[in-house]
Amino acid sequence: MSRSAVFLDEMGVGPLWRLRQGAVPEVVDIVVEAAVEAEVAVAEPVAEAVEAVEAVEAVTEVTAEVVAEVRAEAPVAVAATPVPAAAPDDTAWFDDAPPPPPVKQLSDTDIAALDWEGLTAAVAKCARCDLCKTRKGVVMGRGDRQGAWLMLASSPSRLEEREGRALPGEQGKLLDNMLKAIDVDAGRDVYITHLLKCRPLDETGQERLPTEAESAACRPYFDRELALLQPRTIVTLGSMAAAGINPGEKPVRGKVRQLGSASVVATFHPEQLLQDGTGKAKARAWADLCLAKSTHGG
Repeated sequence: MSRSAVFLDEMGVGPLWRLRQGAVPEVVDIVVEAAVEAEVAVAEPVAEAVEAVEAVEAVTEVTAEVVAEVRAEAPVAVAATPVPAAAPDDTAWFDDAPPPPPVKQLSDTDIAALDWEGLTAAVAKCARCDLCKTRKGVVMGRGDRQGAWLMLASSPSRLEEREGRALPGEQGKLLDNMLKAIDVDAGRDVYITHLLKCRPLDETGQERLPTEAESAACRPYFDRELALLQPRTIVTLGSMAAAGINPGEKPVRGKVRQLGSASVVATFHPEQLLQDGTGKAKARAWADLCLAKSTHGG
């Protein structure tokens, strides 16, 4: 047993314990202070003061060695990154969130470069006029996108808006039968659409005629449909479609007009024919379809 160990044992301090790996170095200082206090408490009277001083020196020497060794082995302290407090479980902050950026509206030039899929997507999120504020949905054209026949109405009805489909229900069935009567397959060679893709409503929620601004805002979509489709014959359904396809030109039933390379023939809207109790409108419509068929050829 070393001299230092003897002194410690005689003083009742006991053996010095090595701190475990990772212990905080400051603990050693506490141990040293406790050892010194214990040494002073158990010191002999003045006659043994010299021996007590020597014992203190021995303890100090040993503890200094322990402290140095512990500090050498202790890992370097790493500053802890503060953890942010969890956000309260509520959605009140949404009230202060900035509104989402508005959807970019395509220019006429952009629309003129769209394919069918891009055109459908652009119509679905269009905000080129105020009809986007009142509509319940848009109505894109349907049918054969390579069809030689184009059936053109003015704007969607309530039923068309609700179903998102041009001329559904009884209107569509009647149109199919009209085309079948002139040997045209409505499911294979015909595309059906509107000049406007949204239903115009007045302040009371009733249907109304589109304004010139609304027609002008939506016209690039129809023009792009026309360019992609390249039909040979266009049959306008109703007086508004007949007037709107060539603004400024007065439509005349029974006369063939031109829109680019396509022949244009005007007839009644199927909804008008369904309400015709006299049969006169249906007879006139039959004459219109025969004119369109002869003009179309083949």
